[in-house]
Amino acid sequence: MAKPDREFQPQGPTSLLNVLTVDVEEYFQVEAFSAHVPVETWKNFPSRVEQSMSRILELFSKHGAKATFFVLGWIAKQFPRLVQTIVAAGHEVGCHGSAHRPIFVQKPAEFRRDIQTARDVLADLIQQPIRCYRAPSFSIVRETLWAFDILVEEGFSFDSSVFPVRHDVYGIPDAQRFPHWYSTANGNRVFEFPPSTIRRFNNNWGVGGGGYLRFAPYSLTQRALRQINLGEKQPVMVYFHPWEIDTEQPRISASFRSTLRHYSYLSTMERKIQNLLHDFRFAPLTTVCSQLKAYQSLSVPKAAAAGQGRR
Repeated sequence: MAKPDREFQPQGPTSLLNVLTVDVEEYFQVEAFSAHVPVETWKNFPSRVEQSMSRILELFSKHGAKATFFVLGWIAKQFPRLVQTIVAAGHEVGCHGSAHRPIFVQKPAEFRRDIQTARDVLADLIQQPIRCYRAPSFSIVRETLWAFDILVEEGFSFDSSVFPVRHDVYGIPDAQRFPHWYSTANGNRVFEFPPSTIRRFNNNWGVGGGGYLRFAPYSLTQRALRQINLGEKQPVMVYFHPWEIDTEQPRISASFRSTLRHYSYLSTMERKIQNLLHDFRFAPLTTVCSQLKAYQSLSVPKAAAAGQGRR
């Protein structure tokens, strides 16, 4: 377990309740390595997810924090006890798809099968409906907004897949920055909680998650998230992956850009998460959303409430 940052001066937690999420996947399953590590070779790589998850669950328990874990279907099949351990610790389980394929490389029928497969194995393991979804690589973009109708039809009512930033892989730069109901052209609704951004220089900049958290000095992250909480009076969304606290993971040969993104500042991540847990209050996605006026303004869509009964 990483030691607290001695140079960090804690200011006490803000009163607003924020969302804490973990995308549960292996180091070799990230999109940056997809061209070098095909799905059919995944079993050839040594697993690291269980030991990283053990550290994460211990850290969350120490700070009394609850989270939503978006679990990859492949992980759930390989490590069913891990999923059950997450729930036994009082956390929420969401769906991260089955094989970590971005939606923009799938056709609608493929996407439906992908989420059905992952949803079913997760729901069977925890004996609870799976209501939350996050797309691999935040791959609900302009060209894949059709995915929302399928999500609702398959029983999902909460999503965190639309990143309102400019990025070479994902993002809808002018999407709403804060939690809201998204209505499709077909009349379906899903409650969208975007990853957090700060507005600067007429652009949105990601904060508090993944590479945005690893690369930024913690003081800047803290200031940005406090601005969202105290200045804009909105909850923040923190996200990270188990491999981001694993400095001893095997190295995969890939492009300079991919390896730079994946391996930089891994040694700082656990300390930053500790600081976040001390400085902010966190809860699972559905818990936070249920308290928001934006969520309470509309009832849960009937299709989402009943969709998983068709399994």
